[in-house]
Amino acid sequence: MGESRRIAVVGTGSWGTTLAVMLAKAGHDTILWARTPQEAETLRSSRENKRFVPDVILPDNLGVTASLEEALGSCEMLLLVVPAQRMRENVQRVQPFLERQTIILSAAKGLEIDSALRMSEVIAEELPSEFQERICVLSGPNLSREILEGLPTGTVIASRSEDVAEFAQDIVMVPRFRVYTHDDVIGVELGGALKNIIALGAGAADELGYGENAKAIFMTRGLAETTRLGVAAGANPLTFAGLAGIGDLVCTCASKDSRNHYVGVELARGRSLEDVEREMTMVAEGVNTTKAAVKLAERYGVEMPITEQIYQVLFEAKDVQQAVRDMMLRGPKREFEGPVEDWLKRLQV
Repeated sequence: MGESRRIAVVGTGSWGTTLAVMLAKAGHDTILWARTPQEAETLRSSRENKRFVPDVILPDNLGVTASLEEALGSCEMLLLVVPAQRMRENVQRVQPFLERQTIILSAAKGLEIDSALRMSEVIAEELPSEFQERICVLSGPNLSREILEGLPTGTVIASRSEDVAEFAQDIVMVPRFRVYTHDDVIGVELGGALKNIIALGAGAADELGYGENAKAIFMTRGLAETTRLGVAAGANPLTFAGLAGIGDLVCTCASKDSRNHYVGVELARGRSLEDVEREMTMVAEGVNTTKAAVKLAERYGVEMPITEQIYQVLFEAKDVQQAVRDMMLRGPKREFEGPVEDWLKRLQV
């Protein structure tokens, strides 16, 4: 890790708090922005985020404020760690206080429903042109609980600017949180967002006892359709073989700590989506991302059978087991086809 930097974190959920704690422990001058003075005072006085990460003590050098002017003053990097559907309003809120030198790092994994835009695209729409090259994104197999316990993991930071990605890498990388850089913003963001859809199905498959063979097929074919959409949108297909692709997919589909996996389990038990979401304190991004992904697939003319079936389960009351039967009874296909196969052919000498 390099020298100490001034970092602001917007987002007091489990992931935002985790990153703020990690950066403060690494010696950075870190400040966490809370939406209300009451929330800020509660976090400051208790030194604990009891709602999202109970039993984790906030380091003494982690500041908490409800003032964006205080949080963003002299800020060298801003982490936006908010639900995807709240990203635009949060960027609008911070924009008047941003200073020109600030790097913007999105750690949100989702797509905006109405526009089907990635988070970096939403951010770019809301910020002046001088910030366009200062936007970067973070994604990878990063379960908050394990990071807070000091267990090792890795992640990817992608930006159109190599200098920006390396600057952010130098700040975020600590001994047990290894950071790699990438120039494929599209692939890194889509890998992080779309894997949440596949995790919904993986949770249902686990609950229904379909076995490891079925789950392996489901995850592999899920990755295939994610890659198809990514390539059609301009991503490098090799990105989906990395940490932001298969790495995050395996982690989210396998872990009982995954919110999306949990939602899939509960749906397979016969509960309604409304009931499951009502009792959750955190957002399962895969639900809203499914809506946006269907729009994106239509925009690019990409077939996404798993996403389509999950959409029908979530929003059209389709029976989970019927959705599985419909997927298994699809006509014969080539394993690689469409934009992915075209890309593979271009690699042949």
